[in-house]
Amino acid sequence: MPTGTIKKLVTERGFGFIDSEDGKEYFFHRSSTEGEFDSLRGGEQVTFEVESSPKGPRAANVRLA
Repeated sequence: MPTGTIKKLVTERGFGFIDSEDGKEYFFHRSSTEGEFDSLRGGEQVTFEVESSPKGPRAANVRLA
């Protein structure tokens, strides 16, 4: 399971971006988090899965590491 750091959160719109340890950046939506989206903070370490979407790969099942 990939790990990364929350790079940016846009809480009012319900999405964010993760900088992965593999050097890629992944989009994630609040519906793809396990737990409370509003409790996440920039700079926190997370684990996630990568899934396909019409706009490219995105993070799913995002949770604190």
